[in-house]
Amino acid sequence: MHDDSALVLPRIARFFRERLLPAVYRDRVPAQLTAWTAPGEPVPFAEAVRQEYTPITPGTAWGRPWGTVWFHVTGSVPAAWTDPATRPELVVDLGFSSAVPGFQAEGLAYTPGGVVVAAVEPMNMHVPLPDGAGSAVDLYVEGASNPDVGSGWTYSPSPLGDLLTAGSDPIYRLGGVDVALVDLPVWELTQDVWTLSGLVGELPADLPRRAEVLRALERAVDAVDPDDVSGTAELGRAELAGVLASPAYPSAHRVHAVGHAHIDSAWLWPVRETVRKIARTFANVLSLMDTDDEFVFAASSAQQYAWLKEHHPELFERVKARVAEGRFVPVGGMWVESDTNMPGGEALARQFVAGKRFFREELGVDPQEVWLPDSFGYSAALPQIIAAAGARWFLTQKISWNETNVMPHHTFRWEGIDGTRIFTHFPPVDTYNSQLSAQELARAQRQYAEKGRANTSLVPFGWGDGGGGPTREMLAAAARTRSLEGSPAVRMTSPAEFFATAEAEYPLPPVWSGELYLEFHRGTYTSQARTKRGNRRNEHLLREAELWAATAAVRTGAAYPADVLERCWHTVLLQQFHDILPGTSIAWVHQEAERNHARVSAELEEVIARSLAALVGQGDEEITANAGPYVRDGVPALGGATPSRPGGRATIEESGEGLVLANDAVRVVIDERGLFTSVRDLAADREVVAPGTTASLLQLHRDTPAKWDAWDIDETYRRHGRDLVDVDELTVLERGPERVSVRIVRKPGASTITQVVSLTAGSPAIDVVIDVDWHERQKLLKLAFPLDVHADRATSEIQFGHLHRPIHTNTSWDAARFETVAHRWVHVGEPDYGVAVANDSTYGHDVNRSTRSDGGTTTTVRLSLLRAPLFPDPTADQGEHRLAVSLRVGATIADAVAEGYRRNLPLRTVRGRAGIDPLVTVDHPAVVVEAVKLAEDGSGDVVVRLYEAHGGRATASIRADFAHSGVVETDLLETPLDQPVALSADGTRLALRPFRIVTLRFARGAGG
Repeated sequence: MHDDSALVLPRIARFFRERLLPAVYRDRVPAQLTAWTAPGEPVPFAEAVRQEYTPITPGTAWGRPWGTVWFHVTGSVPAAWTDPATRPELVVDLGFSSAVPGFQAEGLAYTPGGVVVAAVEPMNMHVPLPDGAGSAVDLYVEGASNPDVGSGWTYSPSPLGDLLTAGSDPIYRLGGVDVALVDLPVWELTQDVWTLSGLVGELPADLPRRAEVLRALERAVDAVDPDDVSGTAELGRAELAGVLASPAYPSAHRVHAVGHAHIDSAWLWPVRETVRKIARTFANVLSLMDTDDEFVFAASSAQQYAWLKEHHPELFERVKARVAEGRFVPVGGMWVESDTNMPGGEALARQFVAGKRFFREELGVDPQEVWLPDSFGYSAALPQIIAAAGARWFLTQKISWNETNVMPHHTFRWEGIDGTRIFTHFPPVDTYNSQLSAQELARAQRQYAEKGRANTSLVPFGWGDGGGGPTREMLAAAARTRSLEGSPAVRMTSPAEFFATAEAEYPLPPVWSGELYLEFHRGTYTSQARTKRGNRRNEHLLREAELWAATAAVRTGAAYPADVLERCWHTVLLQQFHDILPGTSIAWVHQEAERNHARVSAELEEVIARSLAALVGQGDEEITANAGPYVRDGVPALGGATPSRPGGRATIEESGEGLVLANDAVRVVIDERGLFTSVRDLAADREVVAPGTTASLLQLHRDTPAKWDAWDIDETYRRHGRDLVDVDELTVLERGPERVSVRIVRKPGASTITQVVSLTAGSPAIDVVIDVDWHERQKLLKLAFPLDVHADRATSEIQFGHLHRPIHTNTSWDAARFETVAHRWVHVGEPDYGVAVANDSTYGHDVNRSTRSDGGTTTTVRLSLLRAPLFPDPTADQGEHRLAVSLRVGATIADAVAEGYRRNLPLRTVRGRAGIDPLVTVDHPAVVVEAVKLAEDGSGDVVVRLYEAHGGRATASIRADFAHSGVVETDLLETPLDQPVALSADGTRLALRPFRIVTLRFARGAGG
């Protein structure tokens, strides 16, 4: 037989496109339309329905960027529409483009009584009409004219991301709004043909099954009369029934399909639009559940459910009912799908504390799976935090974006820095926006790395990023591939059912140890520096506010401001969403984030001031408060007292070398260019700056990634850079004896950079405060410290510990790690000597090693201070910034830890009557108290969270200086553990393994 398949396939495709799809609606009747334009921000339904509506017709331009137009749709279902093989529905075309849902106009339909019916989106334009022939149609549609900021992903600068520059002209043209009659047999036939055509495209050409399906499709095309598609659709379906009924191979890959809609809490739209996206998506999900009993949908982020409860309480109650049935499944257990690289340890823990608390109290569930498909890499501290939050499983998709190396596993146990292992799945389908197409299912089967040992993977399906979720077409695809020869076998299940099945099938999977580093989006450690600074500052202010408020409550009976602290935590946790903290959102989002951080800072400063005032009482004595975990300048940790002055003195003098800053610990030479030509560790009698180099050197690089501007730093930036050595001002500011300082001003391009270098008596750390008035575009500003240290790895602080990373490029994995994240410090060293570089708001670093002509080794630590990407925010990072860095000589890891806290938790001076006695003391420097607070349940119990910070074993005594009836070890949610692992029986001793996190709860009684 001649092979004419190359001719048959385009015939089937054209028949599908030109005959079947147009015949899905047997008839249409235009609805009557009136409209009202909201003058500013969105308004609730109750307000919108009271407005005066005016007639509008299809073809009319509507909707300024980020505007809202309400449409009132009326009409009736024709009395003649009585055929049981049909169903009436409203079809609304707001002027949709070919772009995917979530990135353009969207709508939400309401009944006249204000009940949400369904969303209107490009792939989901229909709204159910519950009544039949002759019934009235009366609906309101809230139309959101959101612009497509991505606009084809050319990464071109766009004014649309800022309300002030987006313009006011309409950007959409209203399409048809019709009462339409769905031809159910035709619709079913389109789903049959779509599924089987996709299958033909994936099957090998020599497989009999492919020919069988192809010929069945050909017969179906022959059976359907193009002049009477409706009357002959069943004949076409009959030709396909046999091939659809042929079961999957017994060895076929098993897919657990989970309905999903990854809704970014902000990105190319503001947070307020996310609130509406959630309502639209969840309304569609509920509508699908009414028609498909097998459909299960998973959604993460307690914040999003909280928004739904606040803005759409009726819809929230409907969701809650489906949650109780187990079909609408809250997952993740976090407040938002946060970034995991940059949030501090306590903040990452609070993502789970806040998220799980909401899910437990509001929805009666405790998610066991952590769901982070789209964050930009995953901290090696996360496994322990997941386990401490009472979760068992972890899912991500983003590592499939690696641009260099392919992850070797899809199901594995992920081991964190403390040794905790979490069962992890990385879906081989390589998308969290699956349509359950044959191509996607075949990809999942083909790429699944565990073949021969296991055979089950998860596929999240539904339109995501901008929301939308699953469609009825996707459910039809799932039904047809439940057991279909040549296709993986698809079951719609919940994430928990998948994980339980996968873990039972593969109880001993391979282990991946350490961070899940994303070889992509490395610029997210640096973009939008003000958003990052606000996050870092508020993380530490929250620590202080809780510490001093808890101490005041215990010591003086002051009211504990739980509501204020919770509100502030929720705001900070929201700003840690994986497109806000990484700096990859539109201007509107980051302007709002900066305002939110400023407001939170002000609220927390008030809490701190009130608490300290209650603690020190009225008086004129100068009291210094130390919220850090280490004694500083004679001030005890976690308390306060009259400080002793630091020993010794600091001096500054001019010499032939330049300006010489010195104290008993270190001597620094600053030349006429404002650069460090020498940093001598006086205690070790050792030069720290590498020969032939200068330190505290600012470097400006071209920063033009191939794509994803705000996200990416491409390695090619290293080819284009210059040292900023020209100086406009070099001035001595302070001459001691307690402190000396020098100001250096540079004006590269359109920017002004001011560095103030200071040295304090007795301190081995040189402080550099950098003020930048930044007006560069597509530039990367780095600060370099070339050190005379022979290091083979860099140690970077992460949450509750640190991580060692090689600084060589022996393998492709090492080479791809050319920009890395660190929290408050990095450390490089030899076996008996090290140097720490600490910061107060910087996350991006690179560390490299070179060999000099004298045979020595130079290890260069560089901090990425600022960027200036043009997409999605063309004004990113423009304006004023303040950053602070310190170089500590002769530093051990323990010194680096202490330096990080010093840099981020400055001492506070207040006037009062008496010092502050710490509530808790620990006698081992490696055991660091990270949080002191009152319990979440309002009992008045004191909760203390601490961890082993040096990477070794530590045994410590812990003392609580307040009355309590006992202490227990708890999980992060403050629930006592069945089997404590760190606390001695008498509650006075702790035995910690490396990086172990321990939460202790001291019982004080209700309000005590």
